[in-house]
Amino acid sequence: MSALALAFKKQGCKITGSDVGFYPPISTYLKEAGVDFYSGWHPEKMGTPDLVVVGNVASSTNPEWLYIREKKLNYKSYPEVIAEYFVKKNSIVCAGTYGKSTSAAILTWILKKAGFDPSYMFGGLALNDIPAAEITSSDWSVLEGDEYKSSRWDRGPKFSYYSPTHLLLTSIVWDHADIYPTEKDYIEAFKKLTTTIPKNGLLVISEQAVTVLAQAGIYTYGRKDTNDYVYTNIVQSKNGLAFDIIHQEKTYPVTSSTLGEYMADNITGCFALAHQIGIDPEKIIQALDEFKGMKRRLEKRLEAAITIFDDIAHSPVKAKAVLETLRKIYAGKIYAVFEPNTGNRRPEMARSYTHAFDSAGEVIIPRLTKIKLDRSEPAPLTEIELCELIQATQPQVRYLDDDKKLLDYLQQKIQPGDVVVFLGSHGFRGMIDALVDYYLPSSATST
Repeated sequence: MSALALAFKKQGCKITGSDVGFYPPISTYLKEAGVDFYSGWHPEKMGTPDLVVVGNVASSTNPEWLYIREKKLNYKSYPEVIAEYFVKKNSIVCAGTYGKSTSAAILTWILKKAGFDPSYMFGGLALNDIPAAEITSSDWSVLEGDEYKSSRWDRGPKFSYYSPTHLLLTSIVWDHADIYPTEKDYIEAFKKLTTTIPKNGLLVISEQAVTVLAQAGIYTYGRKDTNDYVYTNIVQSKNGLAFDIIHQEKTYPVTSSTLGEYMADNITGCFALAHQIGIDPEKIIQALDEFKGMKRRLEKRLEAAITIFDDIAHSPVKAKAVLETLRKIYAGKIYAVFEPNTGNRRPEMARSYTHAFDSAGEVIIPRLTKIKLDRSEPAPLTEIELCELIQATQPQVRYLDDDKKLLDYLQQKIQPGDVVVFLGSHGFRGMIDALVDYYLPSSATST
């Protein structure tokens, strides 16, 4: 929503906004852009705007939502606004369980460097100097296609609004059980998306998603040499990745400052799509080398005697990929502070926790953020139940219900060379900053 606010502000619109709270870095960006905002729900501050964009978590009793209905104000959901103002004739959509935000940001960067000047939107903040959303006059758009519900009045996926002519499908692993009660429901949403691609369109699909969908993509990518684009010879270090992409017997060496073998997968998908729309491979490779990554995607917050990472990995599947990456790079003990999102706190997701945390030396469950409860649904997993699930395959798990106790525990246990990684979509209530400040010597690198 903040990305939308900044994009429309740049177009000359007057923007105001509200939320439960505002925190850096988002609050800083909004202030610098001159966007007025306030915490809490105050209908008297709303006036009569031309358009109200309603977040998908606004409850039926939200005072501002009630005011909108009472005054019959024009309102739309977030994806409806994206569809009306951002989607262009050539609509590139990046979808998948994981990798979609990063892939959308990478493709945006590639297209910008190649002179396409796309309209775009991705969830998150790129470490390159570009905002998370922008409206332009070109015929191209790049959008993150989120499968989560569109609004409080529409439980369909956001990506159903984006009319893709070009689709990059990164992965399909059951997630968001609060919206998709079964794995079949989840897969069907992506199947339906692939059927919307026009006959003259483009589908670039990972080998993992091909397996799940049991269909051939127009162009496939992955490790297997049967794919159209193959990545191989991966070398990774604390400083990033180097690997080769092979297409039609041509080899393209790629370097990136981002971390994680799964980033080779994301980058290869982006390379394939950019290549297929006619961008010169050398321009793609140069843009990839210059792409710095995303905040909260294996973002290195401190590198000193110890190393601290922040990652938005809010599911066991995503946490597993992050931890496996860190285990290959770092020799010390890995402490994983994990908070799952709402969907991954549902009992039916229990099996996804099996062996997900094997690469961690120890897992810590913090006090979980409160979520809205639906009495007609099974109760969400508690902190203790999460510990029990993880302990079935990773015995070093503990629950610390107080943030200060958690920080004190880490400060007592961490040894030089160890790694702490915070995994979850919530902000961890300032614990990351506090831990970074505690260990930050004058010569350390921190972001």
